[in-house]
Amino acid sequence: MPRAPVVARTLPSLRRTLESLRTRRATVALVPTMGALHDGHLALVHQAKRRASKVVVSIFVNPTQFAPHEDFGSYPRTWKADIAKLTQAQVDLVWNPDVGTMYPAGFATRILTEGPATAGLEDRFRPHFFGGVATVVGKLFTQCRPDVALFGQKDYQQLKVVTRMAADLDLGVKVIGVPIVRERDGLAMSSRNVYLSTAQRAVAPMLHRVMKEAAKRLRNGGNLETVMADGTKTIGDAGFALDYFEARHAETLAPIRSLKDGPVRLLVAAKIGTTRLIDNIGV
Repeated sequence: MPRAPVVARTLPSLRRTLESLRTRRATVALVPTMGALHDGHLALVHQAKRRASKVVVSIFVNPTQFAPHEDFGSYPRTWKADIAKLTQAQVDLVWNPDVGTMYPAGFATRILTEGPATAGLEDRFRPHFFGGVATVVGKLFTQCRPDVALFGQKDYQQLKVVTRMAADLDLGVKVIGVPIVRERDGLAMSSRNVYLSTAQRAVAPMLHRVMKEAAKRLRNGGNLETVMADGTKTIGDAGFALDYFEARHAETLAPIRSLKDGPVRLLVAAKIGTTRLIDNIGV
């Protein structure tokens, strides 16, 4: 029977356990999460085990990346199920701080993000988001001191922001993006998918189908403006409230005019009912 991971909830406990894990020159991989773990998270853990001898998973629902109208209070919290999954995955350590540990009284420091964080995608609709993400991830990196950290490509702009931050601040962490894990019908796995009604769940995979078709047309020489306009209409006709459907440079997230402008990523964010879904695909 697999052994349950050590759970640390205070900084002294975390430091003691990390010192023990790092004996014999062990390498450490970090998988940051907010819990409510699914197969997408476990794919990150699997990749982490391939890249390091010890694996740390953080579980912390970060309040600073939620706006007042967003779902911080109702965000799914499934601690027992999460620990069971991490036990089966043979994770070594779970870092589970509370809000007071991460943001103690008098906390007054934030990481200011620019570059990919100001690309006009998620930041246009969630202007608070990347400052909260960068600050908490920066803290997790300095607390856990991992050699590598793994993030899913579903949150593609976040991946680029964190990668840029780690490089700019010389944090000594190699950030690795792991491909999106999807349901059989193509819907990107997300902790928020549990909010979808049966009818909404049936429609949700349309986002991936539209992106796949758009990417195929672009690879076959389709006109960028026409392809993106057609995709936008299809998404709207399916009942989504679209925030954006964009073709961007895959590394800088800058707008492009054609496939000649560099490697291209299609990114989408849309609401169906009250649930906001995001997805992306390479061209």
